[in-house]
Amino acid sequence: MHNLTIATAQFENASGDKAHNLQVISRLAAKAAQQGAQVIAFHECSITGYTFARHLSKPALLDLAEVIPEGDSIQQLIQIARAHDIVILAGLFEKDHDNQLFKAYVCVDKTGLLAKYRKLHPFINPHLLPGDQYVVFDLLGWKCGILICYDNNIVENVRATALLGAEIIFMPHVTMLTPSTRPGAGFVDPHLWENRLTDPTSLRLEFDGMKGRAWLMKWLPARAYDNGIYAVFSNPIGMDDDQLKNGCSMIIDPFGDVIAECRALGDDIALGVCTPEKLQQAGGYRYRQARRPDLYKAILGQDHLPEQKVIWLSSDTDTE
Repeated sequence: MHNLTIATAQFENASGDKAHNLQVISRLAAKAAQQGAQVIAFHECSITGYTFARHLSKPALLDLAEVIPEGDSIQQLIQIARAHDIVILAGLFEKDHDNQLFKAYVCVDKTGLLAKYRKLHPFINPHLLPGDQYVVFDLLGWKCGILICYDNNIVENVRATALLGAEIIFMPHVTMLTPSTRPGAGFVDPHLWENRLTDPTSLRLEFDGMKGRAWLMKWLPARAYDNGIYAVFSNPIGMDDDQLKNGCSMIIDPFGDVIAECRALGDDIALGVCTPEKLQQAGGYRYRQARRPDLYKAILGQDHLPEQKVIWLSSDTDTE
């Protein structure tokens, strides 16, 4: 197994404007390839936009969604991958031939579609159905998995994907800067984004504080550390519909260390090198070998108790 250079990206997507978003994806993919990246990963629904979809009817969502891989956006994504000789991961709304709707994330290269994943825990729109399987696939000699946004907050999903062999897990998000029961959470004033050139300090304080990066760092490195995997986190920056997002796209190694991060107050990429040696040097590798499933397999597999149920604060809240 050889080293793998991955770029994680952040950009301000345009709601419903797939042509614009694909143009940005192409520009950032070209930049990543020029810098030596073999793979570039974009955020959840990076092709379509995300937050605006909470208002869409089923007919409107069906009009936005595409069949995979036949849809125009996937075919354009393959062309972009071919033009820049780079593997691309990006997200969009998917419809199947029965007009069922899903939140999807795809991996393509110059030869076509390599993998497709459907979000297990969608909630931005009531017409979206949950995916029903984990996905692990081969990518340039590495085993890779995908988990979208809230899927990563359920620790069993990350552990299951790692147990299926994933060495790298792509974690596309649209997250942070939204209300939650967590102390310190909340929206950030869009005027700070508008004034970012004249007052970057006030914006950075909000982006890096408990509404944003500080919350992310409470849990995201633990997913990589506990499971001994590389975590490739991608998140938009700027306005996503009426909500401001703070980027912080990053790559975390199996030790839980951030090895690459986007820090620009705008579209950006960051490159990290995945080295196979870390996979077995990290504590997570030993922890997986030391598991005692005889003690807890029945506990982990049991149904929720009757009083337990999933509670969404609202469709506008953070994915915590």
